[in-house]
Amino acid sequence: MKGIKFLFVIIISYAILLIFFPFKAQLALKESWMLLLKIAPVLILVIILTALINHFINPKKLSKHLSKESGFKAWILSIGAGVLSHGPMYAWYPLIEELKSKGLRDSLIGVFFYARAVKLPLLPIMIEYFGLKYTLILNLYIILGSILQGIIIEKVEDITS
Repeated sequence: MKGIKFLFVIIISYAILLIFFPFKAQLALKESWMLLLKIAPVLILVIILTALINHFINPKKLSKHLSKESGFKAWILSIGAGVLSHGPMYAWYPLIEELKSKGLRDSLIGVFFYARAVKLPLLPIMIEYFGLKYTLILNLYIILGSILQGIIIEKVEDITS
């Protein structure tokens, strides 16, 4: 319901802008349309992934693997998902929100987003420019940093709750 209200506020805002500043409003609408076209493939991918997760993964089973009781496997899953994910971060928010509603821990969200710093498509270029040793060490530090980030988030949550 909040989304529908927000949509109406945006539509009304653009209608008012079209009356008082038609050129700027048209330019803003054009830019918004171009941005939508640019992010549409990632949004479609996230919608498909969400649908597949809803279809193939039992929410109770998923929450068991990503809840407070889950252990090492959940951390590895979050790191792997972060490394394999592509596209802008904001495109992943709906999927993360869906998983969070099914029990995904905040610490695993932090691990996922931090691990996204490992860019698989860029690894060959990085190896070419900086060498294999440097690339491996840097990516290992990124993964260790993601784990540290998750641990910090978990500790802060324990303190605040």
